[in-house]
Amino acid sequence: MITHKKMIFTLLASLFGTTLMASSLTKNDLSDVNGNWHLRIADGHNVKKARAIIDFHAEQMIIEGFDGCNRISGYLKAQGQSTFYAKLRSSRMGCRQNIHRYTSQRVKAVIKEGFTITKGTRYGIEGITLKSKNHDLFFKKMGGTGSIMDMIK
Repeated sequence: MITHKKMIFTLLASLFGTTLMASSLTKNDLSDVNGNWHLRIADGHNVKKARAIIDFHAEQMIIEGFDGCNRISGYLKAQGQSTFYAKLRSSRMGCRQNIHRYTSQRVKAVIKEGFTITKGTRYGIEGITLKSKNHDLFFKKMGGTGSIMDMIK
């Protein structure tokens, strides 16, 4: 029989096991996230099949990638020490399925609203979280050092 204390302990252990996060990265730490990141979870939903990818270029303060429907790019601006945002340029292709539309809307919203970046482990995977006022996106690092635009071409 499961006791009340065991239930609470199990709940807390699973909660901390999937959301263990470090403090937000600052503008000085942005080079820690250089490279390609594959979106795995958007607002609690598994969206890895949408194949959204963000590519950070810290030195140039550029963010680019694919939001699930369209190629995106923009210059990152810092708001304070640890919040970033960008005005994105985007291609105008239609979204193929609902998962692509869902993902595209959230990626664009997070970048437009302004987001913090935290590194850590969630769902048993090392990665980063981009968190805005309304959304939470978890990304896993991709292999290689080339730009996402180089991969798409």
